[in-house]
Amino acid sequence: MEDIEAIAMLQDPVRRRLYEYVVAQGREVGRNEASEALGVARTLAAHHLDKLTEAGLLESGSRRLTGRSGPGAGRPAKVYTRAPVERSVSLPVRDYRTAAELLAEAAEHAGLDAGLCAAARHRGEAMRGSAAPCGDLEEAMKTLTARGYEPHLEDAGGAESPEPGPVVRMRNCPFHAVAERFPPLVCGMNLALLEGLLGTDGPVRARMDARPGECCVVVEPSKNNVD
Repeated sequence: MEDIEAIAMLQDPVRRRLYEYVVAQGREVGRNEASEALGVARTLAAHHLDKLTEAGLLESGSRRLTGRSGPGAGRPAKVYTRAPVERSVSLPVRDYRTAAELLAEAAEHAGLDAGLCAAARHRGEAMRGSAAPCGDLEEAMKTLTARGYEPHLEDAGGAESPEPGPVVRMRNCPFHAVAERFPPLVCGMNLALLEGLLGTDGPVRARMDARPGECCVVVEPSKNNVD
């Protein structure tokens, strides 16, 4: 019932927009920023942000938004970030997470990593169907958004990139709960799935680049697409 009640909080359109805004930033958001972004009164934004915190959808804290400390730095402001707890609703109740964890544990013990990755890559290709590989990062971001990855563009790639440039990172991993328990197995599966979904011989490529709090895979221009 707690999950149902928490998700029901998002029926209010202002509350939902505030939640989506905080989630999209990937950092702490203050009341003033949220109210200005949505064009609502600060008191209304504060009310809804606190309600989302009470429901467990957001977490709150306080810090000085000026970046200064000591006298004249101003009072700490209340800030909000997305709560790490997952919420899901199934009627009647289903327990797919336990089944996924048991299957992952069995696959890991049996050394089925290669077989799982092959199946994941095949599934990704089936999702893409007859479409060509993603043509650019913008198209890749639309594809990833549709799969629940919450992609965002960063200005520079990592050390393994073909050259410094844009890279797509993802704030959400759809397999987060199972990946936490079986990271090598599930992250490898995730990479293979995205290779199949985005393509391996087109203008973009997926590669492993784990970062705390984000998906273990990033997407960037492929080496074949670099002049």
